Amino acid sequence: MNPPPEFWLNPVFLHGFVASLQFMFLLFILISWLLKRFRLDPTLVPKQSFGYLLYKQTLFSCVVLSLFNLVLCFLNHFYWYTTGWTDEKIVTLLHAVLGTLVWFLVVVYLHTLVSNSSTQSCKYPLVLRVWWVFFFSVSCYSLLVDYFYYKKNHISPSMMFFVSDSVSSFMGLFLCFVGLFNKSEGEAQNHNLEEPLLNSSGSRVRGEIASTYENASFFSLLTFSWMSSVIAKGNKKPLDLEDVPQLADIDSVRGAFPVLRDKVKSFSNENNEITTFGLTKALFYIVWKEVVITGFLGLASSLCSFVGPYLIDAFVQYLNGHRDFKNQGLVLVAAFSVSKIVGCFTQRHWYFKLQQAGIRARSAIVAMIYQKGLTISGQSKQGNSSGEIINFMAVDAERVGDYAWYMHDFWLVFVQVGVALALLYRNLGLAAVASLVATILVLLANLPLGNLQEKLQDGLMKSKDKRMKATSEILRNMRILKLQGWEMKFLSKIIKLRDEEEGALKKYMYTLSMTSFLFWGAPIVVAVVTFATCLFAGIPLESGKVLSALATFKILQEPIYNLPDSISVFFQTKVSLDRIATFLRLNDIDSNAIDKVPRGSSDTAIEIINGNFSWDVTSPNPTLKDINIKVNRGTRVAVCGTVGSGKSSLLSCILGEVSKISGSVKVAGTKAYVAQSPWIQSGKIEDNILFGREMDRERYDKVLEACSLKKDLEILSFGDQTVIGERGINLSGGQKQRIQIARALYQDADIYLFDDPFSAVDAHTGSHLFKECMLQFLVSKTVIYITHQVEFLPAADLILVLRDGRITQAGKYNDILNSGSDFMELVGAHKEALSTIDSIETNVQEKAASSKENTNDSQNGKTDDISSTKAQIVQEEEREKGRVGFSVYWKYITTAFGGALAPFIILAQIVFQILQIGSTYWMAWASPVSASDPAPVTGSTLIIVYVALAVGCAFCILARGLLLATVAYKAATILFHKMHLSIFRSPMSFFDSTPSGRILNRASTDQSAVDMQIPYQVGSFVFAIIQLLGIVVVMSQAAWQVIILFVPVGGMCIWLQQYYLPSAREMARLAGVCKGPVIQNFSETISGSTTIRSFDQQGRFQDTNLKLNDDFSRPKFHGAAAMEWLGIRLDMLSSVTFAAFLIFLISIPEGTIDPSIAGLAATYGLTLNTLNGWVVWTLTNLENKIISVERIFQYSSIPSEPPLVIESNRPDDQWPSQGEVDIRHLQVRYAPHMPLVLRGLTCTFNGGKKTGIVGRTGSGKSTLIQTLFRLVEPAAGQIMIDGINISTIGLHDLRSKLSIIPQDPTMFEGTIRSNMDPLEEYTDDKIWEALDKCQLGDEVRKKEEKLDSTVTENGENWSVGQRQLVCLGRVLLKKTKVLVLDEATASVDTATDGMIQQTLAQHFSDSTVIMIAHRITSVLDSDMVLVLEQGLIDEYDSPTKLLEDKSSSFAKLVAEYSMRSNSSFET
Repeated sequence: MNPPPEFWLNPVFLHGFVASLQFMFLLFILISWLLKRFRLDPTLVPKQSFGYLLYKQTLFSCVVLSLFNLVLCFLNHFYWYTTGWTDEKIVTLLHAVLGTLVWFLVVVYLHTLVSNSSTQSCKYPLVLRVWWVFFFSVSCYSLLVDYFYYKKNHISPSMMFFVSDSVSSFMGLFLCFVGLFNKSEGEAQNHNLEEPLLNSSGSRVRGEIASTYENASFFSLLTFSWMSSVIAKGNKKPLDLEDVPQLADIDSVRGAFPVLRDKVKSFSNENNEITTFGLTKALFYIVWKEVVITGFLGLASSLCSFVGPYLIDAFVQYLNGHRDFKNQGLVLVAAFSVSKIVGCFTQRHWYFKLQQAGIRARSAIVAMIYQKGLTISGQSKQGNSSGEIINFMAVDAERVGDYAWYMHDFWLVFVQVGVALALLYRNLGLAAVASLVATILVLLANLPLGNLQEKLQDGLMKSKDKRMKATSEILRNMRILKLQGWEMKFLSKIIKLRDEEEGALKKYMYTLSMTSFLFWGAPIVVAVVTFATCLFAGIPLESGKVLSALATFKILQEPIYNLPDSISVFFQTKVSLDRIATFLRLNDIDSNAIDKVPRGSSDTAIEIINGNFSWDVTSPNPTLKDINIKVNRGTRVAVCGTVGSGKSSLLSCILGEVSKISGSVKVAGTKAYVAQSPWIQSGKIEDNILFGREMDRERYDKVLEACSLKKDLEILSFGDQTVIGERGINLSGGQKQRIQIARALYQDADIYLFDDPFSAVDAHTGSHLFKECMLQFLVSKTVIYITHQVEFLPAADLILVLRDGRITQAGKYNDILNSGSDFMELVGAHKEALSTIDSIETNVQEKAASSKENTNDSQNGKTDDISSTKAQIVQEEEREKGRVGFSVYWKYITTAFGGALAPFIILAQIVFQILQIGSTYWMAWASPVSASDPAPVTGSTLIIVYVALAVGCAFCILARGLLLATVAYKAATILFHKMHLSIFRSPMSFFDSTPSGRILNRASTDQSAVDMQIPYQVGSFVFAIIQLLGIVVVMSQAAWQVIILFVPVGGMCIWLQQYYLPSAREMARLAGVCKGPVIQNFSETISGSTTIRSFDQQGRFQDTNLKLNDDFSRPKFHGAAAMEWLGIRLDMLSSVTFAAFLIFLISIPEGTIDPSIAGLAATYGLTLNTLNGWVVWTLTNLENKIISVERIFQYSSIPSEPPLVIESNRPDDQWPSQGEVDIRHLQVRYAPHMPLVLRGLTCTFNGGKKTGIVGRTGSGKSTLIQTLFRLVEPAAGQIMIDGINISTIGLHDLRSKLSIIPQDPTMFEGTIRSNMDPLEEYTDDKIWEALDKCQLGDEVRKKEEKLDSTVTENGENWSVGQRQLVCLGRVLLKKTKVLVLDEATASVDTATDGMIQQTLAQHFSDSTVIMIAHRITSVLDSDMVLVLEQGLIDEYDSPTKLLEDKSSSFAKLVAEYSMRSNSSFET
């Protein structure tokens, strides 16, 4: 017989019915599972990956339901065990037990489905789907029955029923969705097709994934579901850049930059100059839509935040029994919930759109700065070092992008204060005026702190700029610092600059503590003033009104605190825009400096008439004066002259690089240029040679042949695919120069300009290059070449001799030989150098002829110093993958004071939280619920207790802030010192294989994060957790049952956060890794801008920059979207929890709970979603930022060089007294997995003698020198100096006793004094004496500042030859027993070379001089000559003896040099 219909409305009957159905389903699942188990052998089934929709989430939901029912079981059992049993209680317990078992079995069933299924089905089994739908329907029905049962009988159903049905309905909704909506077959197939591509390295073409944002539907945009695919992928595997979708056209720099560029032009002032206002207007134009949309969203979000405080009084009165209309409680709950949900959506989209605008603005500005870097003139560049220009891009552009966060704060704060005052006036009447006054006072108290913070921030940035500039220069020249033993001195310079920075940092951090104190103290001060005013004015304080006022003060806290910050950021951004605008206003290369004549319009290729040129337009002395030359097509022109005579400047004026004061320059056809200092891009050798042109294999091979590169490429493991390190670091000087020449030859230009390209290669290679390139490959081209080698002059059709910026002689070799003294000087010095071999010249001619035939064959295998490895030298930057280990957090927390202050910081926060809740609790409890109720305490007691609690809160905040600042400062200082010591003490191989951009990124971006952000992120996370726990406690105090709701919601929040975190973490890391290439590319472009312009390649380089820029923006953009994807989901969960809590409060019978306490709980509940989001946001942000600590730790543990000083084995002060260098069985390789470069050398360089080392490019000459200075440690054998094994003493003891003039002359930014004597060991008189000896004294005396004359970055304002003379001056000051010259005279003319040799002979007559030289004449007067061949000693004897043996390698080299010097290239 059917039960009567009212049975269906009885919760007890209904739960009993559901329990019996659960039991039947349990039996069915068990039987079907057992049958399947016996029918199928799981070992025969292949395990495959399946496309079940939201499988992990489904499994998680079933686990939650099982655990939830288990919790109900225990609660029922323990609660009713003491109170006795009824039918209702037995049914409830049975329902919970069966629920636990059923959902546990469903979990097991789902798990076996995935591990044992052999089909590719995307649908869950029918039985599960039917059960889920049924479960959801019954749960919803049960919830309705609970409600109607209560309405009808006015008897509350069991609280267990209500909570159980609520959770079951919520979970059932999700399972019902999973059961009814499954993936389409096409999607599943795509999923399976996609997997192999994702896992195979390099299968996906870079940038293949289209923008998911651009094509998203409205619903997808609203909920950020367009990010789901990326987050899902990040959850399966660490994301790579290829997995991050492209940017939408509107966000891509390719779309934004042209618009910005055109608008900047149109907004320029009447002088066509870019103004800060014009730049700002142009920036606004590219983001105006986002600015307008975010304005509306910000307004909506702010207004929604006031709905809660507005309604809280009505809610308290409702709970107290004052009903204004029927169902008022439900209307209030609905109003609370809708305002929360609308507020969540508007806030999330507001934040996202702000970041979108910021990213777009930043990338467009970076592109503008880059374009300017390509066109800036040489004079303008001298006023801005490359480090400063990079800062415009890395710091200022970033700051402009970050300003997007603050752009609406100024007007929104007035809206918020206005609404808050209206709300306060409604609740507290005229006391609102006191609130306004208190608010203004707090705001004014913030202003001086804000100004102080701004000044400190400005000082901090300036000192950081200085430090980064110095660091950048030091990293570029680390090799020379190591050779000279100066690295620790230069480290102390960096530490000194950091000390300056730390002074500002310390002040800034303590100021920040005070600001934080004001931030948390502001609502307390305003509240105290307002309530005290109410007390004196006799305005009644009711708990509802008090809670409404407190909630309002809480909302006001943010804008009050942020306004000074916004003002500060506004001025910082203005400064950055001013700096960028000033840079964009700098003079460009004068496009009218040269007149480009159409190709083939006349026979003249280059014509300069009455040309006067100057690098500095303001200087009264032009660099080049009265230049008149006419070069016909196909002519070969040689340019020669002494050091500093203006040779390079002449080429620069043909390129249009020098400012033209008067005259005209006409150039017909395309140009190719080879700079004196090789400019090589990071990347493959092939890309350096092709330089943007298509591959023409035949021409390419001819170019390699002409430049003698074939042999080099054969020896490199990857051939022309070898990746070159930064600035060509893994190539020898000769190889870099030859790649430069190959790049020029491949371009097939009309005019070729060579700036002394033969100085960096040995004699043999130089003659081969001249013959193959100049005389054969470019026979029909117009060529202008600067050279110091007199032997290359006779082949020229025209020779120009320069002195002091004028052409003093011009004509063919024989014509000008006797017509003036300048040319005679150069040729005379050269002939004098050759005189030592004149006597045997004729005998050697035949041998030279035979060796000439074998030019190509004798390009002996270059056992290249570093490149011969099976792994590329420059690896992609390592990035940690996966979760940041707890050890990183622990190491960071214990860095300062061993972590001793951390517990005190946490204690201060806990006490603050207790006191804050206590003060609010006191106000709610001690105020009457309505005007008619008696007050529990007197008004004065109310205020005094509140003030006491408030003061306690304030002191806790101050203590917390000061302790945190102390820990932060200490940790930042320790990490900085550790990392820099580790970097400076690392071996040279580290710098060879690590682009300086990577190191600079750690020293700037990562160090800034450790200085300013990470300590506060760690603090914020801990404080937010404590606050969240405080809210849970308060809400549970009002209704403990809410804990049951917190458990599943908390579980889902944690699960969502864990699901999202891998993607967020990897995108943050990708953004960090992608920033390096942008900076490096920019740095390379600035240093090679002349070469880029000469080849007309600006467009291609701009294109590369745009691509790198987008690669950096992509992870940033999608990382921001992922954050909001998570935020919106967490907000929804919090809103549902809050709504359920409110429903519970209005459902319980009146009088069950104190309305004041319920109102208090609701007030705290208002901030639940904000705080829930804040916890996850701070944790995610912390995970993203802690990567900076991880990266600093990485560079703090680089394997270091051997000790600088070994106290137990220090040589005496007189060592070495003889200077005898004894090499025994020396074997050297650059890394354990690489071949030997020196393969067993044994020889002795006698003390006080001069030894010349010669050999083909790559024979091991430089490696021997590096081993002598222990930049490379021997693999076997040893080097003894005066009987002491150099491997047994400290590096500084060794290097300080040796001197070197390196191949690349290096000068540091500073003065002549600081360059001559970096360690500050000598008097001015000694320095002048050294300058006079190296022929620079007169040059320096001409300058106003004398020894304090400025040296710009890299010594750019001194010629290469003059820089080499400074290096000579350094060794004359140091005057050691062992001197090494590493191709030291390559950059000077023969006359200067002769002078250097004479100076050395005079002042180092009793020293051991070891000289590597490309000019054979430099080693002819040596006591001994060592000839190296493929890392072995070929010959070692005196030059005379070696020359007597006509078959010796040395005799062949001399013969060849002699032969080419006797006009063998004359045509």
